[in-house]
Amino acid sequence: MRKTFIFLLLTLLALFIFAKEKIVINSYMSDPAPRKAFAELVKIFQEKYPEYEVTVNTFAHEDFKTLLRTWLAAPKGTADVVTWFAGERMRYFAEMKLITPVEEVFKESSWENYFPASFKSTCSYNDRIYFIPQSWYWWGVYYRKSVFEKYGIKEPKTWDEFLKVCETLKANGISPIAIGSKFPWTAAGWFDILNLRINGLDYHIDLTAGKIPYNDSKLLKVFEYWKQLVDNGYLLPNHTSYEWQEGATFLFRGQAGMYYMGQFIKDVAPEEVKNDLDFFRFPIIDPSVPLYEETPIDGFMIPANAPNRKGAIEFLKFIASKEAQEKFARDLGRLAANIEVAPPDEHAKKGLDMILASAGVSQFYDRDTNPEMAEIGMNALIEFLQNPGKINSILDNLEMERKRIYGIK
Repeated sequence: MRKTFIFLLLTLLALFIFAKEKIVINSYMSDPAPRKAFAELVKIFQEKYPEYEVTVNTFAHEDFKTLLRTWLAAPKGTADVVTWFAGERMRYFAEMKLITPVEEVFKESSWENYFPASFKSTCSYNDRIYFIPQSWYWWGVYYRKSVFEKYGIKEPKTWDEFLKVCETLKANGISPIAIGSKFPWTAAGWFDILNLRINGLDYHIDLTAGKIPYNDSKLLKVFEYWKQLVDNGYLLPNHTSYEWQEGATFLFRGQAGMYYMGQFIKDVAPEEVKNDLDFFRFPIIDPSVPLYEETPIDGFMIPANAPNRKGAIEFLKFIASKEAQEKFARDLGRLAANIEVAPPDEHAKKGLDMILASAGVSQFYDRDTNPEMAEIGMNALIEFLQNPGKINSILDNLEMERKRIYGIK
């Protein structure tokens, strides 16, 4: 009896000693390429830190955006780490105390030893760091080199040249501009770049901060330019029926000529098309306005209700490392946030050079704007694309919502 008791006791003791700590990560990396790259990172982490067992729950991107609020607000959390976006979208949760500061990642070092100083403000709230950046990327006008070559098209530098390219493509039976706007953020990319080209960065930042009326005459000008593309039939027909990846297939098949999109479009491109893809900087509209670009930053946060905060910090220390960031950037052609990691290929170097030559950058409409305002605003952009003649009433309604959301009388 005594021997049995001792055996059971030793067994329980061994189980306790060798039990692995669990880390649960909820991820929006649902496209095959980033999902695979992230899975390989997790595998490396577990090999380096065998005391942890990591579970990754992957959700479709748009589902993740909805579910995250539920997870973070739940009295008892289930995720220790979540993927997310820097900027206002992160700050919104920090202000609500639904995520926790992560300065322990830099306990024996500092932010500046890992990441650009310019990234710090967009990853912080009230002087506390809440977000660990993993990668960033540029937005550009993507096209197939072989299609441009076939029709003798050169990369346009100005708006007039851009319209001529659209006309050439249309005359040859190709939809000039691919877009999949079933989820409206792709339209937000167009809104951002047109506003940046026409009104500049300061105006755009003030708008997304709720400081400028949506029916301001300068903003109406943005939609007047955009309307030219709609009225001329340059946008992919039925684009509101397609997700962004489905819209991209028209570009990959040569049925559409251009797609204003982030670098991640290469994640979903067929292997035989990837090397045929190139991009150019969005054309100049007003030569007096400096060139500004979109450069969203992706990364990770720790929910305030995380069951294993200690494990979460260890994982984020790994994510911040040169080793982890270099592999992720190399696998996906992204730009790593870590300052020690060089661009992984010529395509990424071209993107980096474009950003370095820019006068300034913004994150993205729905990353820089109050979440409620962003959702209403992006739906309004789709309404405009479907009914461009109603732009004045659409903007008046947006202005009414701005006043309500920001408490303006």
